[in-house]
Amino acid sequence: MNKKNIIYLISQEELNNKDILFNFIYSNEKSNYYLSEDFSKDFYIELASFGFITTSITLNDKFYLLPEIQFDYAILDFENLHISKKVKSLLNKDSYEFYINKNINLVLEKLEIYHKTNWLRDKYKNLILSLINYKHSNINFEIMSIELYDKNSQELIAGEIGYKINSIYTSLTGFSSSDKKYNNWGKLQLVLLANYLKKEKFSFWNLGHPYMQYKFDLGAVSYSRKEFLKRWLPLISN
Repeated sequence: MNKKNIIYLISQEELNNKDILFNFIYSNEKSNYYLSEDFSKDFYIELASFGFITTSITLNDKFYLLPEIQFDYAILDFENLHISKKVKSLLNKDSYEFYINKNINLVLEKLEIYHKTNWLRDKYKNLILSLINYKHSNINFEIMSIELYDKNSQELIAGEIGYKINSIYTSLTGFSSSDKKYNNWGKLQLVLLANYLKKEKFSFWNLGHPYMQYKFDLGAVSYSRKEFLKRWLPLISN
């Protein structure tokens, strides 16, 4: 997080005030992070529906939601998907099993193992678990667990947590095994997920921050906040 950023508190009431949302949040080109102690399911879903990607943070020994309306977003349109030769080789070997929502608890366990600074923990982790099968009154939201297993050992090798709203999938966080024999399995998981989203007629994939090279290697394009919202909001409001 940029220490120069001013971090404002945000409430559900402010979020749902269109004047505040459009004229003071979306239009603010100096701030992207906000804080909240509201861990309610509806507030989290509403943040997501307005384009925030929410993580968590501890400040002065207090645990907060950290919603971010990003300055830029990495977006994958499926016709731009690039599959490397190494991933094509793994696809041909067919030594994997790919699942959606098979074992979210195992994915969460692996995230804790592979990430020393894991923000998907404590009340945030409990919130994610509480959202499984939860239905918002008017937002089509679903938590998704993406899982890639070794077909022979049945070990979970790579995976991620994300969510869908209407026809858009957004990634939150993921992991892949550091074992050399599973080189490129993280990229394999991404390609399999892209193929799944395309098959299920998702509009596009929101990969979040556009600062990691692997996203561009996959075929993603960087969108400014303004450009992103032009694509996002019409699909979410339907």
